[in-house]
Amino acid sequence: MEKPPLPNDEDGSVLAESRSDTALVAADEEGSAGADGPEDDRPAWDSKLQYVLAQVGFSVGLGNVWRFPYLCHQNGGGAFMLLYVLLLLIIGVPLFFMELAAGQSIRQGSIGVWKHISPRLAGIGYSSCMVCFFVALYYNVIIAWSLFYMGNSFQYPLPWEQCPVDMISNQTVKECASSSPTSYFWFRKALDISDSIDQSGEFNPIMTGCLLAAWALVCLAMIKGIKSSAKVMYFSSVFPYAVLICFLIRGVMLDGAVEGIKYMFYPKLEIWGEVQVWRQAATQVFFALGLGYGSVIAYSSYNPVHNNCHRDAIMVSGINFMTSVLASLVVFVVLGFRAKNIALGCVAAMAGMATTGSSEHWWPWFNISDPESVTLQDYREWYSHYGNLLGSNITDCDLEREMSKGVEGTGLAFIAFTEAMALFPASPFWSTLFFLMLLNLGLSTMFGTMQGILTPLMDNFRVLGRHKTMLTVCSCILGFFIGLLFTQRSGNYFVTMFDDYSATLPLIIVVVFETFSVAWIYGADRFLDDVEVMLHWRPPVIYCYLWKYVCLLGMVGLLAASLLRMVFKRPTYTAWNHTMGSETSLEYPGWALVMLSMLIIVASLPVPIGYLLSFLRGGRSLPVEEGEIEPPRERYSKCNSAEPEPNNHHSPLDEDRNRPRSTFLPLGAEHYRLLPQQEEGEEEEDTGL
Repeated sequence: MEKPPLPNDEDGSVLAESRSDTALVAADEEGSAGADGPEDDRPAWDSKLQYVLAQVGFSVGLGNVWRFPYLCHQNGGGAFMLLYVLLLLIIGVPLFFMELAAGQSIRQGSIGVWKHISPRLAGIGYSSCMVCFFVALYYNVIIAWSLFYMGNSFQYPLPWEQCPVDMISNQTVKECASSSPTSYFWFRKALDISDSIDQSGEFNPIMTGCLLAAWALVCLAMIKGIKSSAKVMYFSSVFPYAVLICFLIRGVMLDGAVEGIKYMFYPKLEIWGEVQVWRQAATQVFFALGLGYGSVIAYSSYNPVHNNCHRDAIMVSGINFMTSVLASLVVFVVLGFRAKNIALGCVAAMAGMATTGSSEHWWPWFNISDPESVTLQDYREWYSHYGNLLGSNITDCDLEREMSKGVEGTGLAFIAFTEAMALFPASPFWSTLFFLMLLNLGLSTMFGTMQGILTPLMDNFRVLGRHKTMLTVCSCILGFFIGLLFTQRSGNYFVTMFDDYSATLPLIIVVVFETFSVAWIYGADRFLDDVEVMLHWRPPVIYCYLWKYVCLLGMVGLLAASLLRMVFKRPTYTAWNHTMGSETSLEYPGWALVMLSMLIIVASLPVPIGYLLSFLRGGRSLPVEEGEIEPPRERYSKCNSAEPEPNNHHSPLDEDRNRPRSTFLPLGAEHYRLLPQQEEGEEEEDTGL
């Protein structure tokens, strides 16, 4: 599948327009011109719907279900949403549009795209591949967890509804009694977790089998490239929405749903003054759209060259945000129901203590003969007046405190949500539905992540391009064997390490270099010129300024904030203490700090190495060197959107043909405008749904 390379000039830079006019016309008419030449055998999406589902499936993942609701809950509810929308519009959408346009115009993976701008930038693509590989390693473990829970959902009652009984002492297992049935099932039955990352322990055989099944699913779905994965997307991308809507309809009928929604959306605008909140909102925007992975570029590279990628960027970003809002509604109506049940149980227990005579003189407001009749509001009001006069036996029954427990990451999906579903009528049905939804969310994101690895490698290495199936199978086998690190008893701690450190900083570094290379090395105005040629209309000029200043400064600020947080706050992880039956925060040991540092370095290292190697080989960092003849670019040289002046000074064809010039589009703008335009109906067929 590897295309023949274009001839290089004496400095090693690719001459993007070194072909004859006849070849250019032929390539464009076939709609398959790549960065390096005609690409007749490059696969393509069967329909626009397939492509949209693939992009939505990749960008909408598990983070929409458990990370976004947690951030809303912790950072001011509706105020955080407004901040998120602001950053999505001024940073997320422009960068997402930039990656879509780059992949679609050059029709290459991440390595080929940045190498096309300059040979010294090829390391950006290799860093993207490395990060995708790290993410795929631990993300598939989460899919394995979902498989395990889904398999255990086909029984009644659910195995995490009640604490088990010790067969020897005939008493409730102490670890479960100290925590909760759902926490015990998660930490002991599913993970069989150790007390710290230092205690590796043996492999978990059941979870190892689930991981093997997860990699087998990914391999089978991707073994034929986008032709096979796209068909799976029809189900894996749409099914989660059906489940979320079902949960929302069921959830709003539960007692406590209103309290959950109020708790989520109540705005606390004072949080806008906290730097940490801005950092978390920017990070969520960054990861929600999948920027820097190379998967967005890979998916868009299979599009027709005239596809309206600007509309796609706005549409996918909007769908992503609305999905986060929908998931947050579902999460908080369920958490509200769970918290209300726990709080009412607490009130009944405290009122019950009054009936024993130990606290009767403190209950003049209530009918102590019927503890169940005591309302939560009455109890809270009474406790606010007399609570400080009571002993430790009488406690506050705080609904908000219960809402805040276990709402982040795996704690939300595998502890809090499972506890709430155990209270549902027909709980096995809802549990199976929920974990099947998590499975599909995880798989659709995994397909995009793997595509971010495979597409660049196949596009840039001839041998790998000819053996797609073998590359896919070998990648999955390698991922499984390295993923065994996560199936040992301390595996969950390594998942946390990879999630926190193998992707965050390297991806931010990658996007900083991407933005700088497009906005300043290649030129934002030149990029808009090429996008105009591709789309047949010019995007708003504001993108030029957003790429050059707002997005770049925003990403540099996010990088600085993340680095400072690592420097001034020693990295920690949450460990499970089986003796106490609770979680505790521990600092990473020295060897773990070295390991997480190596993850960041290894993922980021290709960028400087690629630049250094290209420099030593005599490559160029700029598209045009001093002394070369650059074609006139005065039309949009200052990021203006004025109508182009007619250009009557055409160079002779032979002279124009030999002009060394780098461009994002494989076809020069002047040549392209001389080509016959497609019929309106034909163009709509390429770009319409």
